[in-house]
Amino acid sequence: MKINFKYSIAWFILLLGTIQLSAQENLLKIKGNLLTDQRFRLQEENPWSWNENRLNLQLEKKIPGDAKFHSEIWLRNIGFPTLFSSSQLYNKDLTSPYNIDFREAYVELYGFLFEDLDIRIGRQRIAWGTADKLNPTDNLNAYDLEDIWDFGRHHGSDAIKITYYINDYSLEGVYIPFFRPVTLPMGDWAAALNPEMTLPMGMMLKSFSDTLITPQHNLKESAVAGLKFGGLLLGYNFSLSYVYGRDGLPLANYNTFTPVDTLGGVSIKTSMFFPRMHIIGADLAGSIGSIGIWAEGAAFIPDEAITMSTDLSAFYPMSPVPVIQDTIILDDKPYFKFVIGTDYTFGDGSYVNFQYLHGFIHERGKDALNDYFMMGFEKKFFNEQLKLTPLAGGFIVADWEDIKNNYAFIYAPMVSYYPNDNAEICFGVRLLEGKGNNMFASVKDKDEFFFKLKYSF
Repeated sequence: MKINFKYSIAWFILLLGTIQLSAQENLLKIKGNLLTDQRFRLQEENPWSWNENRLNLQLEKKIPGDAKFHSEIWLRNIGFPTLFSSSQLYNKDLTSPYNIDFREAYVELYGFLFEDLDIRIGRQRIAWGTADKLNPTDNLNAYDLEDIWDFGRHHGSDAIKITYYINDYSLEGVYIPFFRPVTLPMGDWAAALNPEMTLPMGMMLKSFSDTLITPQHNLKESAVAGLKFGGLLLGYNFSLSYVYGRDGLPLANYNTFTPVDTLGGVSIKTSMFFPRMHIIGADLAGSIGSIGIWAEGAAFIPDEAITMSTDLSAFYPMSPVPVIQDTIILDDKPYFKFVIGTDYTFGDGSYVNFQYLHGFIHERGKDALNDYFMMGFEKKFFNEQLKLTPLAGGFIVADWEDIKNNYAFIYAPMVSYYPNDNAEICFGVRLLEGKGNNMFASVKDKDEFFFKLKYSF
């Protein structure tokens, strides 16, 4: 597999060289960027927490009024060598880990069959919603949570998208034949999205394993479909949407407890699956004078109530029937996630942005949705070559009746420098504090310094 991968990279680079020679003649554009992203913890030993060097290559060709081709691929050196023996030093794939991420590749045909009908086929990012990166209605593409700080990143999906235009309005239909789950965070954040496991008094967890049940690859089980109607009304962009898909994060539906000693130690085996969801959404964006505003929300309706069964039969060997306890962990009633936000640019060029979000990506059920208050303020100097962001971050409330024990605080100031139109250098810190059982409080000891350099071409 590695040999084939290396040959693929070589052929890809050779193809780019060939394309570049004829790009002007064929109207093919090559663009992208080079990014280095480095982070280390603000702990005594300053452990390195992130190492990524990414080459983003995008190819695009337009035939005016007829068609467009677009592709995006990431070539990356990411992570750190994980070595356990000297024999691994002979393998460059281990001493210098790398991967390729095939983000998008599609063809869009304009005026397909009818003048006002466009069709797009291939791997594509289909972004719905008007809020700033945190979009409750954006549910067609699976979230890519590899980097938890890259809010709003999604995978591309192999899909067919059809758009019909009616004056100032459009009707968009999407069909995705293959289900794709969420990619979970790397490193220290790996367990941040998982709820804390509580055991009955007297039990101690000794081992844990799980089995993931993925949808069958057929038209009934794996497919995701969506429909959106939107346009411009009274000076505001709006849309109404519906998605019939699956939750990209799995839920546990069966646990098997097995005693492993006489002191209360247990082994747990869990079965997990991806439940079906109906998602009805709406969004609005515009301005009141010079103040930008937006609002977006979605009702999530599970296809059926989800029950978690806990098999305790191993504790009752003499029982003539299995001893199973059933608990409803997500009923079939709707729960609503929404975000409202505003931004404003002052006369001196400084910019402020505020958003209130009810319900983060991983939160499910009416009583499990936390409140997130996100804010940023930035100002540019020296002909916009220097940008200071002294205020960036958020405040999270998990329980309004006991805020002091159920909150999280994020502070992420940053300095950015633009030596020319193509380059950006930035550095800053991310500081976290909190209490209780919420995602950001669970990693409150993961303060870090970050440095990024991005060059676009």
